[in-house]
Amino acid sequence: MKKSHSKTHLLFYVLITMLLALIVWTIWGNTALMANSITLSGNQIPSEFSGFRIAQISDLHNAEFGEENSNLLNSLSESKPDMIAITGDLVDAQHTNIDVALSFAEKAVQIAPVYYVTGNHEASLSQYSELKTGLEAVGVIVLEDKAIQLEHNGCIVTLMGLSDPNFTIKSNIFDEVPAIISTKLNDLMEDKAGYTILLSHRPELFDTYVSCGVDLVLSGHAHGGQFRLPLIGGLVAPNQGFFPRYDAGLYTNGGTNMVVSRGLGNSIIPLRFNNQPEIVLVELTAD
Repeated sequence: MKKSHSKTHLLFYVLITMLLALIVWTIWGNTALMANSITLSGNQIPSEFSGFRIAQISDLHNAEFGEENSNLLNSLSESKPDMIAITGDLVDAQHTNIDVALSFAEKAVQIAPVYYVTGNHEASLSQYSELKTGLEAVGVIVLEDKAIQLEHNGCIVTLMGLSDPNFTIKSNIFDEVPAIISTKLNDLMEDKAGYTILLSHRPELFDTYVSCGVDLVLSGHAHGGQFRLPLIGGLVAPNQGFFPRYDAGLYTNGGTNMVVSRGLGNSIIPLRFNNQPEIVLVELTAD
């Protein structure tokens, strides 16, 4: 009897230890920032842009990594980017702090030029005009259904940004969003110069980006599938549901590449599992 009792106690302590370790690991995995590098090569990339580095920030949702986002800013600085792309949901519509967002942006523009597009949370934000005005005041370039020329080493590529579809239509019952985005993109692509880079919050619209002939898309929104399962990937993502097709990393179709960031913060689901917050560093290499 005593031996059986001892085994029961041992099993209990082992299970408690494993549970505590899982809790600690999960907490660490929600706060330990990581940087992931993706190198893209191709003959469509101008030789002058070979080595061009883009640091992507997505879905920050007002999260802070270190005091006043010092850890996030240090990671950005260490990556030595030529530009910083913020691909939506810089703030959280439910727990908005404009000052935190603007403080981060003000420091980020001292590292590299910052380009920003909105996400669905900005579309739900009553203070969006205040956020936009503040971002532009500190030097962030806000791309709302807009294309600009990006110059590097005397060469020009086209940088485009789409406003989140929720600014135009709040639901997609009849699948109108792809047609709306296609119309906007085709208009932007009319004046394109060479290689095209698109900042757009929504990865589920990849087929539309492909049909419009975009070369590179930087996206977010999926939060890495929130809970990442070994050998399977993300469990659930907004606008994609369970086992999302586009949850994180690089996707290629024809001449179009799309990089989906796992993002940094959380929103409706306040916890990530096996899914560290990330900065994505994209480096272009000409063949």
